[in-house]
Amino acid sequence: MILTVTLNTALDITYRIPSLRAGGSHRVSAVTERPGGKGVNVARVLAALGHEVTVTGFSGGTTGRVLRDRLTEVPRLTDALVPVSRTTRRTVAVVDERSGTTTQLNEPGPDITHAEWSAFQEVYEDLLASASAVALCGSLPPGVPVGAYAGLIRTARAAGVPALLDTSGAALRRGVAGRPDILKPNADELAELTGSHEPLRATQDARRRGAGTVVASLGADGLLAATPDARWRAAPPARLHGNPAGAGDSAVAGILSALVEHEPWPARLSRAVALSAATVLSPAAGEFDRTAYEDLLPGITVTRETTAA
Repeated sequence: MILTVTLNTALDITYRIPSLRAGGSHRVSAVTERPGGKGVNVARVLAALGHEVTVTGFSGGTTGRVLRDRLTEVPRLTDALVPVSRTTRRTVAVVDERSGTTTQLNEPGPDITHAEWSAFQEVYEDLLASASAVALCGSLPPGVPVGAYAGLIRTARAAGVPALLDTSGAALRRGVAGRPDILKPNADELAELTGSHEPLRATQDARRRGAGTVVASLGADGLLAATPDARWRAAPPARLHGNPAGAGDSAVAGILSALVEHEPWPARLSRAVALSAATVLSPAAGEFDRTAYEDLLPGITVTRETTAA
């Protein structure tokens, strides 16, 4: 079983409109509503790939009930969310069909009490006993300590479970000190963490800060990975246009699925890039175009970097 942690779950709502005009009134051409938050998106992709996956984190209020109802519709996915008194947030993505751009609106998360945080940590530790890997994803809701991820990574290490961290800001800066097996930032998050805008140098710096391997998302240019043994670049055969929401989460799913299948790093990166690109072609986060994925996978280019960082 692969475990994903989403402390700030969300109900993701995607509106598609012909053209977005600031200050204007718009007629929505299509609406999708999905359970969301980064780790939930990762879990849904993993389940679609055929893996047994368990989702934990927090869920509360009416929005939380809708989210949990939607999770029951996903085969091979187990809901282990911890109930809280406050209401789960919503996120709204507005897709401009003319330009292909997406405008994202994210509500704040619910305030988590000390008792709720303690309850989660007990559930998390129990779930690790049967986990083959864990992904710790997304922002921290109010009330959760800023160093939470570092502690959760240490708990995973004590249980012998490899941990992947995908977050940003202060949670990333504090979390990397927990020494995650894999750190998965995007280029901006990596630059904020290290102060370097040169990705190859920044990935090496992030490793020195505590990460075992760093896999950086470079948007349409694919992924850059710095492992203990080598540095790799993986890129799609062509630039794709669509909705980028959730593309990074699909990359995480690709890395984890190949990890538990004991694939080497080039195969992990190929799968991650193909899934990420296939998600851009899908209308909602947490989903991917399976035909596009299968077509793209053989064309992913993975090269070993020889330039010193």
